[in-house]
Amino acid sequence: MANTGDALSLHSLAILRERIRVPDRYPFTVPTIAALDTLELRSRVTFFVGENGTGKSTLLEGIARACGFNAMGGSENIHGLSSGVGEETPAGRLAETLRLSWRKKLNTGFFLRAESFYNVATKLDELQRDDARTLLAYGGTSLHKRSHGEAFLALAEARFDRAGIYLLDEPEAALSPQRQLAFLILLARALRARDTQFIIATHSPILLAFPGADILSFDGNTIRRTTYRETEAFKITSSFTANPEAFLRHLLG
Repeated sequence: MANTGDALSLHSLAILRERIRVPDRYPFTVPTIAALDTLELRSRVTFFVGENGTGKSTLLEGIARACGFNAMGGSENIHGLSSGVGEETPAGRLAETLRLSWRKKLNTGFFLRAESFYNVATKLDELQRDDARTLLAYGGTSLHKRSHGEAFLALAEARFDRAGIYLLDEPEAALSPQRQLAFLILLARALRARDTQFIIATHSPILLAFPGADILSFDGNTIRRTTYRETEAFKITSSFTANPEAFLRHLLG
């Protein structure tokens, strides 16, 4: 389902160590980032998995910044959003060191951050007041007029219809299990119809099951490839659902 090989647009990334100004400063102190030299991408759908703090979201944001997206999320045309923590961020420092290697440069796409989705929706409403065509790319109405899950699926349905690179940080935060399945349908349609590529940081065992996806684990000191059934998301979820009573007896002592 997720094409590989020559279908890839972004096929690898590298950290240029000579560009690191302060090596002992975050995020270069994170083991997976400190050990990263070159990372090959093998599928049009790549998942980053791992515990919080392992560097997966930071690397995703660094890629987004290197692609020209706003640090707080949105498309390449959204500017003026502020994180409120100053201009320099860990992902910004990482982006300065990244070299992205493309077979075909994708100049459009979207960067989704679950925690800043509200700010992106507000910015779109502001842009709509100046240009009535702005929200046409997002389903035609304000994302604030829908639930978080409805807004995200509307955005995905509208945006994924365009060629581009899509960088999504924990999209399952907005989606019920049923809507995660609906998201997988949109993902499959986008791959069939357009020149699209997805890099997704997730904890969801539902999303990780997407056929043909490449799964990169950040658990440990290096980034390594893994299989669906080897992920902690799958192992813990399957153990729990197989016998929740026994699982909780063991967990709670």
